Formats: sequence, C-alpha cells, structure tokens
Amino acid sequence: MNRFQARLFPHAPSNLRTLVRGNEIWLSVLAGCVGVLSGLCVVVMTHLTFFMHRMLFGVSGVSGGHLSGLTALPPLRTVAVLTGGGLAIGLFGVMVAKIMPRSPVDPIEANALHGGRMSVRDSLVIVCQTILSNGVGGSIGLEAGFTQIAAAFGSRIGRSFRVRREDLRVLVGAGAGAAIGAAFDAPVAGAFYAFELVIGSYSLGSLSPVAVAALAGVGVTRSLGSVPPGIVIPSPGTLSWEGTAGAVIISVLTALTAIGLMFCVTQTEALFRKMPGPVWLRPAVGGLIVGGLATLHPSVLSAGHEAMRAVFAGNVTAQMAVVLLLLKALASCLCIGSGFRGGLFFASLYLGSLAGTIYGTLLEPLGVAPDSVTACALVGMSAMAVAVIGSPMTMICLMLELTGSVSMSGATLVAAVLSLLTVRRLFGYSFATWRFHLRGESIRSAVDIGWMRSLNVRRMMRGQVRTLPAETPVNRAQALFPLGSAQRIVLLDGEGYYDGIVHLAELHAVPASQMPIATLALFRNAMLTPQMNIREAIELFEKAEADALVVVEDPQSRQVIGTLTEQHALRRYAEELERSRRSLAGDESLPT
Repeated sequence: MNRFQARLFPHAPSNLRTLVRGNEIWLSVLAGCVGVLSGLCVVVMTHLTFFMHRMLFGVSGVSGGHLSGLTALPPLRTVAVLTGGGLAIGLFGVMVAKIMPRSPVDPIEANALHGGRMSVRDSLVIVCQTILSNGVGGSIGLEAGFTQIAAAFGSRIGRSFRVRREDLRVLVGAGAGAAIGAAFDAPVAGAFYAFELVIGSYSLGSLSPVAVAALAGVGVTRSLGSVPPGIVIPSPGTLSWEGTAGAVIISVLTALTAIGLMFCVTQTEALFRKMPGPVWLRPAVGGLIVGGLATLHPSVLSAGHEAMRAVFAGNVTAQMAVVLLLLKALASCLCIGSGFRGGLFFASLYLGSLAGTIYGTLLEPLGVAPDSVTACALVGMSAMAVAVIGSPMTMICLMLELTGSVSMSGATLVAAVLSLLTVRRLFGYSFATWRFHLRGESIRSAVDIGWMRSLNVRRMMRGQVRTLPAETPVNRAQALFPLGSAQRIVLLDGEGYYDGIVHLAELHAVPASQMPIATLALFRNAMLTPQMNIREAIELFEKAEADALVVVEDPQSRQVIGTLTEQHALRRYAEELERSRRSLAGDESLPT
C-alpha cells in the first residue's frame, strides 16, 4: 500500500472491520458507500468533460451538451483542438510511464488475477487520461474511466476493512456496476454489468452488495440533477414472424461487423507502433486524422450520445447511416490505436444503431425486415454492444431501461444471444478479453484464477531432500537406505547437480552389486522450478508420467531445493477448486 492510499483510506477501526467481515448486511452498507463514491465520480468526470467541450469547441445547450449533436464545427479549430489534445495526451503518457512504469490493472484483470486488488493512484492517472481524451473530442467514451476509478475505490475501501478475498472482488464489481448504473440511469443494467463482466458469476451472497451499490450510484446522480436525458424512441411495435427472421439476420450481420471493428482496432494499433518518430507523437497524428473526419460530420466526436438520439428520431437515412458508421468506426479505431484513453461502451451502442438501420433497410425489399426502423436500430444496438462488451444480460436490461420498450424485449434477447454465439464461435473474445489475449494473458472472464497463479511449486514443495552421489554403488545405497526409510532418493553428480531420481522399491529390487546407482535413475530431464504454478506442475507430471519430481532453482543450474509429489499437487488443486466453487455458489462462509 502506498502512502497516498494509506492517507486517503486509513484502516478502519477493528470493531467496524469485525462487523463487515461477519455480517452480509454491513458488507452491503459498505457497498452502498462505494456506490455513492461511484456516482460522485461519474458526476465529476462528466461535468469536467462537458466543461472542456464548452471551452474548446464552444458547445452550447442546443446540442444537449454533446459534441456529437452538432451539425457543424469550425474546421481549423476542430483539427487544432484534436491535434493539440493528442499531443498533450502523448506527453502526459510519457511522463506517467517514467513515474509509474507498471501497467495499471483494470477491474476485470484485478478480479481474475489479483483477488480484487487495485491501485487508486494508478486509476486516477487513467481517469485523467480518459477525461483529457474525451474532453478534446476523442471518439471514445468515459465508461472505462468510470468503472476504473469506481472499482479502485471499492478495492481500497474493502482493503481498509480487511474483507475476505471474495468479498473484495464483490466490492470491486459493486463499484464498477454502480458507475455504469449511474452513467446510464440504469441500476439493473449496472448490477448485471458487475455480475457478468467484473465478478464473473452471480450468487446470492453478492446480490445484495451489488444491488445496493447500483441503487446508491443512481441515487447520487439523480439527487445531483446529473441524470442523462432519456432516449426518446418511437414505438417499435411488435415483431411478426418475418420481422423475427429479419432480427436474426441483423443480429448475425451486426456481430460480424463488431468482429471487424475489434480486429481493425488491433491493426490500427499495430500500424501506429510501426510509425517512425517518438511515441508521444502518435496521439497527435491520430487526433489530426480524427479532426479531419470531424470536419465531415461532428458525430464522430466523443462517445456519440446525441448522435444516437438523432438515429432514433428518424433524422438519419440508410445512406447517411453507412457514411456515419464508417466515419465513427474509423475515428474510434484511430483514437484507441494512436493512444487515446477510453473505451467502446457507448460507441458500440451508437455503431449498433447505425448498423441495424443499414441492415434493416437492405432486408426490406426481401420482406423479412423488422416492422420499423426503430426495431432494426434496437436489434443492431443490442447485437453490437453484446459483441464488443461481452455481457448479454447487461445489454438486455440496458435496452429495457434506456428505451422503456417492453415490446422489444424478445427481439433484444434474440439479438444478444445470437451476437454472443457468433462472436464466441468465430472470434472467441470480447473487446476487453481480446486485448488481454494480445498481451499474452489467458483471461476469458473475471472468474478468479489468481489463486492458480499464486499457488506455485515453492509453496507446495518439501524442502527436505534425501540425496546420494550418482556414483554410489548399489549395495552401499541399499545399506544406507533400507526399505521403508524413504520413498525415493535424489541423485547428484560430481558437481552437486541434479542427476535423476531412484525409487527405493526399485533400488532394492535389483541384486546388491558395485554397479553405480545412476544406472537406475529416472526423470533426469524432468524438473520443476519454484515459479511454476500448479497447472504447469500437473501438466509436467502427466508429461513425465511421474508420481514425484525434483524442484531445482532453475533448469540451467540444476541445484536441488526440494521435491513435490503429484498426489500432493492434485490434492491442493482440488482444495482450491472446491474453495472457488463454494465462493461462486455464495456459500464460502458455510462450514465444511
């Protein structure tokens, strides 16, 4: 814990810690406090970005306070702001890299690998970068910053109360869910965001804290008058059988579009990495190009809140939707690829509404399109968001809460399920987990696998090792180690390096002779190292077909430091799996 966080959140008194650790009601109260902080973070970040939009672009209340609602912007001013903003982002990033060389941990990674531990200081840096990126007009949303700082506060408060590992993970999820709920005035969607994306599972034990936090976050934004204006959506009507078939086609096509978008983001990042010149110049180049795109249509700027309202207001034709989809997708790829900080949460909703409008228009001559353009846009919005974010129930609830249209619940369910299946089958990742994959992390969700990495060979091995020189005669070894005195002997060569294992039963199964014991040695090249995690150790046991292996400092030195049996490793693995299963089921506190 660094000094900044210790001063910000000192350890709670022991009696309060006892209450929180021993009672779910008090854990829910603590989660409510996290939710209040999350709502405040959303309000502050939103107002700061709006202030920057007013100062830099002259945005007024005519556009609803959103850049994407403008019909035109001064070209030179727009290009200058985005280029200068990109330069500031690049220089800020270089400064941060020198001060804090480690990569910040996001909520999903924290819960999957680190037991919910996050740094408030690192998260504040991400918040500053996100506000700056969105404030200068970057084609990205603030939601990633909302969830980052809210989850970090949840983590830090939980550690102040020294809650259990699983409770800490719940508080991290509660913070992130409260932030999403506050950002969209959608507490149910926020709660499901926490379950699906940040906690990785739903259990009765986590329901109360997450729900209380989401309601608290939304309550803060409502009490401060910062609730985002609702999206006025004309009645989409009810879907006929032909319309349902069209919704299926739109869902699959939109999911394929989302896969293309995620792949293009990766390729754009690769192109910018190959660009000559200093790293800090990349965001400026990206901002310059995005500024040029914004002169064609301002809807490419920021997340696209007001632009999406224009889609549902019927102000966007299919031909115009094609242009806006290409411009917005390109702008988002350029911003993320060049180094702007932000996410695609709301951008995916806007892009989905455009894609749904386009594909619905294409299906209309075939007689299988949904009954209205509104229905097409809603289906596309659900499909795109599920494909990019990877949380179907979150998006289903968000559609219902944003639109208030219960009649489209079946269509949004179909869109979410088909989109999820298409992306999982053809791509295998959401946007977040795809970026983990590119970093070399094997994270597919926020389910806690940190215990598997922390449970390494060093923690499981036995340090006491019975050894013999490899040249020891068999008869002398039999005299030194009678049957029952040990199970195995580790052999060392003339320089003290590992040279194999001899089982005592096999040693006594051969006649006494002057033959070196090394002739009986097994597993000369099968060695464990202390850093191997339990899964790697079990895989090596299976590959070597051994029931015990030696642990060496490293394969080059071959210095023996212990032994580990397959039986012990499997028992520890089973124990941890059972503990993980119980925590997922919400009965971790029950006696065994």
